[in-house]
Amino acid sequence: MKILLLFPPDWLPSEPYLSLPALTSVLRPAGHEVIQKDINVEMYDMFFSRPFLEHVSGRIAGELNHLIHLEKQRALDEEESTLKVQLLQSTPEVLSQLSSDAEQAKEILRGESFYDIDKLEWATNTLHKTMALISLGYYPAQICFPPIETDLVYKPYMSSEILEALDDNQINIYRDVYRQLIAPVMQKEKPGMVGISIVQQKQLIPSFTFSKMIKEEFPDLHITVGGNIVTRIRDELKIQDKLFGYIDSAILYEGENAYLQLVDAVENSKPLSGLPNLIYRDESGIHANKDVCSEDLSKLPPPDFDGLLLEKYFVPKLILPYLATRGCYWGRCTFCDHFQGYVEGFRTMQVDQIVEEIKFLKDKHNTRYFHFTDESYPPALFRKLSQRLIEEKLDIVWTTHMRFEETLLDEQVWKDVQESGCRYLHFGYESGNQRVLKLMDKATKLDAIQTNLRMSSEAGIWNHIMGFFGFPGETREEAEDSKRFVHDNRAHIHSLGFMTFVLGKYSPVAFEPEKYGVDYYKNPEWDLALDYYFTLKEGLNIQEALDVFAGFERNHDPKWDLRTCVREYIFLYIDHFGNNDLPQLQMRPDQQTEYHQTSVGMV
Repeated sequence: MKILLLFPPDWLPSEPYLSLPALTSVLRPAGHEVIQKDINVEMYDMFFSRPFLEHVSGRIAGELNHLIHLEKQRALDEEESTLKVQLLQSTPEVLSQLSSDAEQAKEILRGESFYDIDKLEWATNTLHKTMALISLGYYPAQICFPPIETDLVYKPYMSSEILEALDDNQINIYRDVYRQLIAPVMQKEKPGMVGISIVQQKQLIPSFTFSKMIKEEFPDLHITVGGNIVTRIRDELKIQDKLFGYIDSAILYEGENAYLQLVDAVENSKPLSGLPNLIYRDESGIHANKDVCSEDLSKLPPPDFDGLLLEKYFVPKLILPYLATRGCYWGRCTFCDHFQGYVEGFRTMQVDQIVEEIKFLKDKHNTRYFHFTDESYPPALFRKLSQRLIEEKLDIVWTTHMRFEETLLDEQVWKDVQESGCRYLHFGYESGNQRVLKLMDKATKLDAIQTNLRMSSEAGIWNHIMGFFGFPGETREEAEDSKRFVHDNRAHIHSLGFMTFVLGKYSPVAFEPEKYGVDYYKNPEWDLALDYYFTLKEGLNIQEALDVFAGFERNHDPKWDLRTCVREYIFLYIDHFGNNDLPQLQMRPDQQTEYHQTSVGMV
C-alpha cells in the first residue's frame, strides 16, 4: 500500500511534529511505501517566495478592480474604502521588494546570521509584513506568522462554518495550498490511502479542505484523520454526517498500531468493524468501534523522519522531537485535559532504549538538538537520563517540559542536568498561592518552586514558566500573590507566559462543576468547541481575570519582554552563547512601549 501522510497548517515551522514520523516508523517496516509531507513548513516556505507573492499580486489586482467597478455603482463604505487604500499601496514595486526581503529573511533564519538578534528581529518582522500582504489577497482573512494569530473568519469550533469555508475561494487560502503543494503529489504518486494528523483546532479547516479536494478528484480513496483534536471531538464526529462525508475513518488515541491495522484491512478488503481506536463510515452510516489499544513503548521503533524536508524548517540547526513517555506521570491537575489522548495510564521507555534511540537519531541526522516533547518529564527519568547522557558522552543539547518537584532539591541533580545538555525548561507554574495550588491538585509547595527555579537557573538553565489567573474560587488577592511570587523570584525566571483560566471540556473541573462552584453553558452551535463559557459562585469572574491579566501585561519586570518569544529560537541562542544570560534578547524601551500598547489592545 502506498500511503500519503499529511501534517496540515497551521503550526510554527521551527521543528518537525512527531506524529507523521511515529506513524512512518511502523508502516515502513511492515512493507508499506510512505510519503510523509509536512505541508505546514512547505506552505510557509512557499508563502515567502517570489512565485507565490506574484500569485498574491494577481489576487490583489482582481480585488482592486472589483472595488473600482463597485465604486462606479455606489459609494464605498468605510471598510471598503480602507481596503481600497491598502490594495493601492500594494504596488508591483512593493511586492518585488517584499519578495526579495522574504527570501533574505528565510536565509537569516536558516543561517548563522540567526544569532544576530537585530537580523533575527528584522527577519521575523519581514515575515509579519509578508503575511499581512498575503492576507490582503485573501481578504478578510488574517493569515499570520506566527500562526497562533491566524483568523480565517470562519470558526473552527463550528462544523457549520468549517463546511461553509471549504469552497470559499476568496478567504480559504488552503485551497491554493492544496493546488500547489498536494495536488501535484496526488497526481504523481496516486496513493492508496491518505492520513492527516490534526493536533490543534485551527487545523480542522485546512484538513477538511484538503480532504474535500482529494475526494473531488479521487472519490474512492480512503482518507483517515487522527491526532489529539480528533480524539477530543470524537463524540461529535460520530454524528457529523456532512463533515464525515469527506473522510472515511478516524483514528482515536494512540495511532501507530491502530493505523497499521487499518491499512492492512483496507489493503486486503477486510471488515473494519473489529479494529481498535476506530470510527469509520460505510454505506450504512458512521460506526464507532468499542475496541481500544495502546502502545507498548518498548516495541516501538524510533521515529522515522526520512522524506520530510528537514532543511526547510525556519531554524539554523535541526531540532528533532523525541517522546520517551506517554501520558502524564502526575495526571491529577484539575484544570488539565491532556489525558484525553490516551486510554492507558502513564508509561515510559527504559533509559537504555532512550539513549540508544537518541544516539541513532543524532548520528543519522547529524544534529545535537532535541526537544523531548513529553507532557511532563518524570523526576526519576530526569535524573537517570541526565546521568546516562553524561556517562555515554552523547554530547546533545535538549529541552523539555517539567513540573516543579520536591524530589529535585539536590544541587547535584541540576548540575548533572546542565552537563548532560539541558538548556531550556518549560515549567507549569500555574499559581503563586498555596491554597489555589491545592485547589488545582498540583501538590506543589511554593518553597520547592522557589528552590527548583534557583538551582536550575544557577546551573545555567533557562527557566520559562506558565501560569494563569481566574481558577475557580481564586480571589483577586490570590491572583496578586502569583504576580508577587514571580516578581520576588525574577532573578531566576528568564521568561514567562500568563493567560486566564479556560474551562476545558474534558477537565476534572468540567466533570464536577458543582465541586468547584462552576456553572457552564454549552452553545449548541459551537458543536466542536473544546472549552465552555462559564460563571462562578465566588472568586474572579472571566472579565475580572482578564483585568488582572491586562494589569500584569502593563506592569511587570521589563526583562520578560523579549525580542523573540519562539521557544526553539531561545533554546538555540542559549546553546550558541553558552549561558542563560542573554540581555540582547530583551526589548529596548521604545519596543516595550509599543508592545504594551498592542497587547493591552488585544486583551
